Parts: sequence; C-alpha cells; structure tokens
Amino acid sequence: MAEGCCPVTERFSLDSSVKETLKRRKAEFGFGAFGEAVYYRTYSRLKPDGSQEHWPDTVIRVIEGVFSLRKDHYLRHGLAWEDARWQEYAAEMAERMFEMHWLPPGRGLWAMGTAFVYQRGSAALNNCGAVDTDDLIAAADWLMDMLMCGVGVGFNTAWKGTEVRRPSGEAKRFVIPDSREGWVASVRLLLESYLRGGPRYSFDYSLIRPAGAPIKGFGGTAAGPEPLRKLHATLAEILERYGAGEIDRTRCTVDVMNAIGECVVAGNIRRSAEMALGSLDDPTFLELKDYKKYPERQEIGWISNNTVVLKTGEDFEKLSRIVPHILENGEPGILNRINVQRYARYGDLSPDRAWLSNPCAEIPLESFELCNLSEVFPSRCGNEKAFLRALEFATFYASTVTLHPTHRPETNAVVARNRRIGVSISGIADLLDRRGAAALTRLLRKGYAHVRHLNRHWAEEAGVPASLRVTTVKPSGTISQLAGVSSGMNFPPYRYAIRRMRVGSETKIAALLKEAGVPHEPDRYSDSTTVFEFPIDQGKTREAASVSAWEQFALLAMLQREWSDNMVSCTISFDPEKEGPQLEQMLALFAPVIKSASLLPRRPGGAYPQMPYERISESEYRRRAAQMPTIDWSRLSGHEGVGSRYCSDEACEL
Repeated sequence: MAEGCCPVTERFSLDSSVKETLKRRKAEFGFGAFGEAVYYRTYSRLKPDGSQEHWPDTVIRVIEGVFSLRKDHYLRHGLAWEDARWQEYAAEMAERMFEMHWLPPGRGLWAMGTAFVYQRGSAALNNCGAVDTDDLIAAADWLMDMLMCGVGVGFNTAWKGTEVRRPSGEAKRFVIPDSREGWVASVRLLLESYLRGGPRYSFDYSLIRPAGAPIKGFGGTAAGPEPLRKLHATLAEILERYGAGEIDRTRCTVDVMNAIGECVVAGNIRRSAEMALGSLDDPTFLELKDYKKYPERQEIGWISNNTVVLKTGEDFEKLSRIVPHILENGEPGILNRINVQRYARYGDLSPDRAWLSNPCAEIPLESFELCNLSEVFPSRCGNEKAFLRALEFATFYASTVTLHPTHRPETNAVVARNRRIGVSISGIADLLDRRGAAALTRLLRKGYAHVRHLNRHWAEEAGVPASLRVTTVKPSGTISQLAGVSSGMNFPPYRYAIRRMRVGSETKIAALLKEAGVPHEPDRYSDSTTVFEFPIDQGKTREAASVSAWEQFALLAMLQREWSDNMVSCTISFDPEKEGPQLEQMLALFAPVIKSASLLPRRPGGAYPQMPYERISESEYRRRAAQMPTIDWSRLSGHEGVGSRYCSDEACEL
C-alpha cells in the first residue's frame, strides 16, 4: 500500500483581497454561542505558522484545498485551467460557505487543504466506507486503515470460516512502526498467524509514541501503545475461542471487526463507527446486542450499528423476527438491497452494484468503496435561487474530492468507476413545518435535477464519468449545529434546551470558556473533563416526541422518492407502549419502498445528571440567554480541534 499516492503539486490561492474581505467579517453561527463553541472545539486547527484558525481561515483553507485538488487534476491530465475564471467562482463559493448556505462534512472541515491530504491522498476527506469480509484478513486490514483515517466503515458477515491454528514455534520479533501503517501491519500479521499458518510473532511496542504526544500531520494526541497491546490480546482470544468451537463464524467476524474499531477509538486516532450487516436467518447475528446473553460483548459491541439485509421477497415476510429486538434496544436496522441495486431515487430504475452500507446508512457501497459528502441548509439560503446556488457549490466540492486518489489501489479502482458522492440537506424538519410538504417536495424535486445536471457538467469538464449516485440525507450532527438547523431529517428533541458540551479540563479552550464565565461543572462520568452549558432555541419546529413514527416513515419514503438516490439516514423514534404493537405493520408497509431505516424506542427513563439535552421553559431560556457571556475567541491560541466524529448524530454525542 503506497503511502504517498499522487501528491498534489499544483496549488490554488484565493486572491488576497477576497481573503482580507472574509477576515473582516463576523460569522453568524447557529444557536448563538453554542454553534461557535462547537466550531472552535471541533474544527479550528492550528495554522502552519502556529496561530489559531478562526472561521474565515477555515473557509479559506477548505476553498483553497478543493480548488487545488481540481487544478492539480486538470494540469496533471492536460486539461485547460484558467486561473482568472476560477478565482471569481472560488470567491463566491467561499462567500456562500462563510454564510453557511452550504458546508463540507466534518471530514472536509477538518482535513481539506491540509498537507496530510496533499501528500497522502483523499481517504481522510471521505465519510463513508464499506468492505466485504469474504477475505477476513484483507477486510480487517482495510477497515482498520480507513477507521484510522476517520472513515466510518460498514462490513458484512460473509466470511465462511477456516481452520484456526494457534501459532507455535520460535517467535519472530516485529518492532511496530509508530505509524498508521505500523499498527495495521501488526494486526494483519497476527491474523495471518492464526488463519493462514503464519509464524508466531512477538510484538515490540517500544517505538510507539507515549500517551499525550501530538499526532503530527493528521492531528490529535496519542494514547500510547496500550490500546494496540489490548487489541492484539483480544484478537488472539477471539480466534482461539472460534478455533475451540466456543463461538461461530458470525460472532468471530463481528468480534474481530468490533475489537479493531474499539481500539481505534480508544487509541485517540479517530472517533469513528462501524456497521455490521447480517442475515434475518442468522440467530447469532440477531442476538449480538443481547448483552444478557453475551455480556462479554459490551466492551466492543457498542462500536457498530447492526443491520439486517433484505435480499429477497421472502425476507420481508420474516421482519417479525426483529421486532422484539427493536423493542428492546432499537437494533437491528434494515437495509433493502433489492431497492439499493434496482433504483436511484425510489422508482427511478438505475442499477447499482452496491451490497453494503456505511455506519449511518445514508450511502450504499461496494466493497472497498468510499464516498464523500457535502451539505446544504435551505433555511439559511433565504430563497430558492440561493438554495440552488448552494447546491451547485456543494456538488462542485463533492465531485472534486473524487478526483484525488487515496493511498489504496483497490479503493481507487471502485471510486474511479462510481464517483459516488452524497449532497445532503439539513433542516428538513424545519422546512417541512414552515412551508408544508407540498412546497418541500417541489423544492427537493427541482434540487435533485439541478445536482444531477451539475455533476454531469463537472465530470465532463474533468474528463471522468458522472457520479453513479449524487444525493443523500446524512445525520449531520455537529455540522447542523454550526448552521443552527435541525439535523438531517430529524426533529429536535426540545424547542428550548440546555445544550451541554464536554471539553478536556486542561485544554486551552476550556480555560477560555471558564474565564469568560460560561456555566460549567466537572464531568460526573469522566475524569479531567468539564461540562459547559449553553441555552438554545430550536425555533418553531415540532419536537420529536410529538411526531408519530408513521409520519416519520412517510417523510423518509418521500425523501427516498424525491431527493436521495443513495439512501436516507434516519432513526425513527417511537413510543414503545402506543406504537410498539404497530411496528410489524409499519415495517411491512414501508420497508418495500425505502432503502434503509433504523428505529429507536423512546423511553421515559427520566432525567440524569448532565444530559446532552435538557428541556427548559421559555422563560428559563430567556434568562440564561440574557446572562450568557460574550466569549472573546480572538484570545484562543494553541488549540488543535479534536476533529469530527464519523457518526455525528446527536445520539453519539455525550
């Protein structure tokens, strides 16, 4: 695997007057101080000169980054590049991004325009990945590599199993390099020693940087060698249990992949997520999240969303099998492979080879495939013309990312053929409640045709195939918080709420927030963490508990029909007492006309200390908002944003 694949040698720089104009403006983040705090905690990086990024700097980095990728592609392939033309276009694209009419995904805000991407390829710009486990060793290798680049990865349970032999003989010493490639190589060697009769290895962890050391280039801080040491021991235990017949191949496959994911998160390399795809006919798979039966899985099982794949008409008659599990913990979700492979938007016949999914189920994928996303916020655009223009820039961004190869040749082969992208929309619930379903449907239909046209245009100009799929609805999370809109197709939990943010107590951003007087207290669940409180108003959009599961399913089906030719990420929340008895009927009616869905029971579990969201009254909101201090972000320095979670839905944020 080549680390420095196709480094970007041509660079684009915005006109200095455009940059100066941006730097003189004040950004209007959503949800008041909260959206701005999310930006600084998560996405503000240190600039090459050591100074702190502010919003104009991030916009400039992203815009110069995406135009550098396109310029490098054009000149590398002998295509005409007119700098004056692109300067004018880039200036407006930067303006619309500054106003948050459109935004790249968290991956793009964090990595676009960095030396890491220029030198090591585009993997870190992609949100979504998937791999088939037919070859478990190759799948584990690719999954770990991509998770460490920040990609969320889905996988199936296709591994057929093989004889496992405990490695014996004199151990070969392997000194693990202090790099992503070193960690991945060590895992591959361990798996080969058990599954392919490879030699026994003695791993030397001495080169791995200690906990707290900075991870140069990609960003973040190291957790030391312990997470990897633990992973090696866990994988050996899993394989020996499989070899002894204590667990079956499904359990072995999912445990291997989940253990790797848990290591990546614990290792501080990236916060990421997985999706395990299994069969309705596999009782082991259906019970993987039953921690009463498998208590030992709790430590690693949380890392993946588990989903059953509907492959034939007969599978729809078996959906009753998953209803008890959904009532218990909301899993498994469903993936309708028939619709994935037959349709673009539902009803538009257009074949797709995809049989896998990314963790949040907004993108169907082939094995080793990646997909990058972008996002538009209609409620921030003001009018239809501005909305369509924002879609243009979001399409340009995502289409351009596909031009830059990754460091994995098997991935480049699939991406070059499919060029799959996902232009997403957030604030759908806001728009629905403000303008109604008919107006929303018309806008989405017109927007989809616009994205399709634009993608074909940008692909033709770049000399590559148009993208197989172009639109989606992603969960959004922190990106929608910057813009101050409801996330994806989700309805907000409350209108008026305290929104809590967890920050490392010893970080410079925590010191600044404390000094400014933002309400805070020590985290009751994690040492060395401080919880800060911000009042937010979600506007007049209905609260989630007031929207029936039936309406949520209907909205999902409409979005799959009118907008998303990939999939729609959604979590249908339902009242287990009132709507639980209707789940089987809901699935029977809607599963045939959608591509994916997950469900989650709303439990009255009551309040607990330091909830991410806490309902407050309008008067309490106004009191807190009036007392909210002004934060002087110009005083922040030396803070490296923590990067984005892959699974950025609010359920992932504690």
